[in-house]
Amino acid sequence: MQVRLLKEGYKKDEKLYNAFIGGSLSNNDDFFSDEIIEIEEAPDFPIYMAKGSEEEKKVDYMAAFQAISKTYIKLDRDIHFNERFWHSLLVSEKREFLLEKYPQITENYNEFSKIVIKDFDWENYIYKCILAVEYIGDSVELYYEKETYYDLIIENLDLFNYIIKYAIFRNGQFMLKILTIIKQLEVSEILKAKIKDRADLGKDERYGRRVIFELNKSYPVLMSPILDVEDLKVEFIKALSLYYDISLLESQEQTVS
Repeated sequence: MQVRLLKEGYKKDEKLYNAFIGGSLSNNDDFFSDEIIEIEEAPDFPIYMAKGSEEEKKVDYMAAFQAISKTYIKLDRDIHFNERFWHSLLVSEKREFLLEKYPQITENYNEFSKIVIKDFDWENYIYKCILAVEYIGDSVELYYEKETYYDLIIENLDLFNYIIKYAIFRNGQFMLKILTIIKQLEVSEILKAKIKDRADLGKDERYGRRVIFELNKSYPVLMSPILDVEDLKVEFIKALSLYYDISLLESQEQTVS
């Protein structure tokens, strides 16, 4: 398959949206450059998981992880992290899929921008899924173990999002160690819960965000990205203890040991 790349500046051009909705966009020289990327296959997968029930979101995330791990992740990294490649692929080859899966994009340009040509950063769902697949795929070999870690990411999306905002934490080994600690301590529900009775914090602070905030604040005095799991667990619990009564966790640790 040949993916012809959009011309620069396409995200500010509402004519692109009108041509996409009207079905006249494909191979239109007004929008596409002469640059072409060759790929072998391009399966459909969910690209937007902001709406729906928790179970629906989980199904969509797992479908995205599987499609990306089987195909797109095998492309060169400068392709699968190329914003223009993804937006070009979506508008030129995925129109019917997108209209069926996300009919709200026909309502207005803002919905289209939010779902189809969203900036390719930590808030973009394709970007998140690629990072997750890279992190787990590079470090975990057995399929059932990958599924376990994918489940942990889905259960801890708020924390995952917060981690990938920080460049120093954006690596697979750190993410895998954090997920391992969460699994060992069984703290998923705690980490995504809102912090109450702390007037000094924001209105929507979560325990998991504050843990990562504390680890980031202590860097580089504390080189948390390169600590082993056990040492990182100590620092993780220490950071959590600043906001949460960890006596129950400590009791659990003593029971396990």
